[in-house]
Amino acid sequence: MAMRRVLMTSLLLAGWSIAADAAPAQDAILPASVIFATSTGYWEDDGNAPDVERAPMGAESVADPEGRAAQRHGYYKLFAVRQPDRTSKVYLQQIAQTETGPAIASTIELQEFSDLKPYVTDIRPENSNGIIKEPGLFATVYLKTDPAAEPDGWTVLIDEFGDITVEKATN
Repeated sequence: MAMRRVLMTSLLLAGWSIAADAAPAQDAILPASVIFATSTGYWEDDGNAPDVERAPMGAESVADPEGRAAQRHGYYKLFAVRQPDRTSKVYLQQIAQTETGPAIASTIELQEFSDLKPYVTDIRPENSNGIIKEPGLFATVYLKTDPAAEPDGWTVLIDEFGDITVEKATN
């Protein structure tokens, strides 16, 4: 009986260790340093227009490899990434809607925010109805420049021509 109990315990423990080894590691879908994100707005072009430009950083190409201009469209993603000093950087991406799913067309850092060395407390779109079908973007980034202060709202506006404006919100 004791031998049977030892054998069963050994098999049980062996099964648990095999199950633990076989368990898939969790993929980091979104890095822990991304603290706020919103997808909003709409953009489209004839395939020849440049992506949002300021300081491009490793954007995926969504251009036609054969060089033909193709109508492109998509939405914007605005997100904050926490830095080691607890301040944040804010990035803007153009996400293209492709036949194989969404693809990053461009990524830029919004230097207006980086210069402030802000503590971002929230990012909100103009509305929560989903992606709009009119060109442009309007979102509000809430931030503090002093951790003990109340947050201020800053607007990020992209007009129908793709021009980006970042300014302190006025009520």
